[in-house]
Amino acid sequence: MASTIDIEKQPLLDEGNTAVTDAPEPTLAELQQDIFKAQRAYIKAWSRTTSGKWHRRIMYGVTAFLLLVAAACMAFIVTDSLDDEYHPYPGRVPLEAHIMSRCPDARDCLHDMILPAMQKISHKVDFKLSYIGNITNEDDGVSCKHGQSECLGNIVELCAASLYPDPKVYLGFVMCMTRDYEDIPDRSLVEDCALEHGMSMAKLNKCAVDDDGAVGLDMLKASFNRSADAGVAKSCTVRLNGNVRCVRDNGTWTDCEGGSTASDLVHDVLEQSRLNWEAYANAA
Repeated sequence: MASTIDIEKQPLLDEGNTAVTDAPEPTLAELQQDIFKAQRAYIKAWSRTTSGKWHRRIMYGVTAFLLLVAAACMAFIVTDSLDDEYHPYPGRVPLEAHIMSRCPDARDCLHDMILPAMQKISHKVDFKLSYIGNITNEDDGVSCKHGQSECLGNIVELCAASLYPDPKVYLGFVMCMTRDYEDIPDRSLVEDCALEHGMSMAKLNKCAVDDDGAVGLDMLKASFNRSADAGVAKSCTVRLNGNVRCVRDNGTWTDCEGGSTASDLVHDVLEQSRLNWEAYANAA
């Protein structure tokens, strides 16, 4: 077989040269192999040139630059996430419900306004549930309108909020308890509601009785003080952005200037969130 070079030159040779003319044509596989060999030889020769070296240097430089940019982005993301612990999302609106665990008005307030509203605006608010009662020098140092059983029910619900801080979880647990408010704090009711919302009964019980009940009582007193400092005495009182938004008392809605439905509350939260963003942007 003639060499590959002779075959490639065949059209340029004298047609009278029968030795070349009669040579067999190369196969497709042989042609491909020769092309690959030529490509590898070209790449090796190119890589030894000055331009090849500069190309590698440029590629290494671009790669290093991209790695630095990626590292800077990761650092910014981590720093920003840490800052969020101290600088909350500026558009979030403080929303708080002040209740008594064995109060029918609390049941209606949570069922008719808070829960359906939170299904739509939970990501827009900083929600908190606080309790109404008195700190005394008698008994356990606390007094509740519907008796000491209500104080224990308040403690159990505060423990749920402490152990499971996601409002979508602990608010559901509180609503489950409040539906049968007259049975609070029966163990069977607490167990059923804990099971329904994926809570550990052992953890709830430990929180309520830890340190001979001092931990739970301290949480309850702090919650009572919070309601008292806000000037709240009626269950259920809903406060939005630090101001009274609506009150449910003796089966009637009062002081609800913007309306008493869940949709009305959603509207006000979205509007206040927008105002908070504008104030934040103007101050930045």
